[in-house]
Amino acid sequence: MQPRNSRLNSSALRGAVDLAAVKAAGEAAQKAEQARAERARQAAAAESAGTAPAQAAYQLVIDVTEDTFETEVVQRSTEVPVVIDFWAEWCGPCKQLSPVLEGLAEEYAGRFVLAKIDVDANPMLSQQFGIQGIPAVMAVVAGQLVPLFQGAESAANVRKILDQLILVAEQRFGVAGGAVAPGEAAAPAAPQRPEDPALSAAHDALDAGDLGGAIQAYRNVLADQPGNTEAKLGLAQAELLKRVEGLDLQAVRAAAAADPKDVGAQLRAADLDLVGGHVEDAFGRLVSTVGRTAGEDRDTARLRLLELFEVIGPEDPRVVAARTALARVLF
Repeated sequence: MQPRNSRLNSSALRGAVDLAAVKAAGEAAQKAEQARAERARQAAAAESAGTAPAQAAYQLVIDVTEDTFETEVVQRSTEVPVVIDFWAEWCGPCKQLSPVLEGLAEEYAGRFVLAKIDVDANPMLSQQFGIQGIPAVMAVVAGQLVPLFQGAESAANVRKILDQLILVAEQRFGVAGGAVAPGEAAAPAAPQRPEDPALSAAHDALDAGDLGGAIQAYRNVLADQPGNTEAKLGLAQAELLKRVEGLDLQAVRAAAAADPKDVGAQLRAADLDLVGGHVEDAFGRLVSTVGRTAGEDRDTARLRLLELFEVIGPEDPRVVAARTALARVLF
């Protein structure tokens, strides 16, 4: 079974960075708004006709198969963040983590939905998501894949990760969960803000591969709006793509392996790691470089790491973890 939603493409399932994520997030948020507006319209029409049925709360924990993935995960993710628990009956750590996730799903009362996928019964889904070990936990928000963590975690740590996920879902994608009590009408959708033409032009240049034009367009937006998060993310992505143009992957990796103290080689390798979807490897390489260098070299590696954080987004759990690791080697 192949997930049909265009946002869940093969590169995303391998964990690769979607370098058009700025525009994709905007499109996903717009679709989520449209879905909520349509539900609100239908509820209002039914109420006017005197036929409005009682609305059931979200089912907080669901078992998902390859046949139900599209409906239960992809489509549902336009309404509420869907957290996916990859597990198996024989997995000891899964038996520790699953009750934690299920308990938190009840505690959060509809701010996210927990989808449980048995990897033995659904091998194609496991393969498409690139699952290397279980338990593994990911999320889908407005059709966008958000990796969370692998292995058993305490309830306290999982709660922090979920809080970050919910914040990202609300602020970046406009997806806010929340169980609907029986008889409670769906909230009307908030009016959508028109997109800034200058920002739209920058996104279009990035999508078209005009990296120089995209970089300049994003800089123009930031000159007028220094705090524009979307423009900062787009600029970081465009600059990353520009840096890796023409690089030979094998040569760069060989140079980085031959001399761990060569800061330039480590920067180039980290850039290619990130473009290839190896986010943790890129962050880990630069944290190690910061740890083994001093002075100008250390500052160069640190600043590049901060630039790569911008590419992924500050709320991403992998960025949060890398910031903690960076603080340890700095202080």
